Amino acid sequence: MKDMNKDLVKKSCTECGGKLEYRLISQGFERGGIKVRLGGIKAYVCSTCKEIYFMPGGADKVAKAANALFELAKAERQHKGQLIAQIS
Repeated sequence: MKDMNKDLVKKSCTECGGKLEYRLISQGFERGGIKVRLGGIKAYVCSTCKEIYFMPGGADKVAKAANALFELAKAERQHKGQLIAQIS
């Protein structure tokens, strides 16, 4: 895993050529009027255009977590406001 991190840091942004920086980010999603937000996600972000790059498999894990929050919101009828999950 550390080798993948080093390889990704050495690469530049595929969108603009900017430098990638390792960060903890938060991302919001909306579906059918329901809003969810995930925080504490490890990712590389372009310092110029803010394009987000996840480690291999990371985007799938984020999507799975967001989908779980959407299901929770539907089950609990929390259609108003926002559900937030903090990853630590």
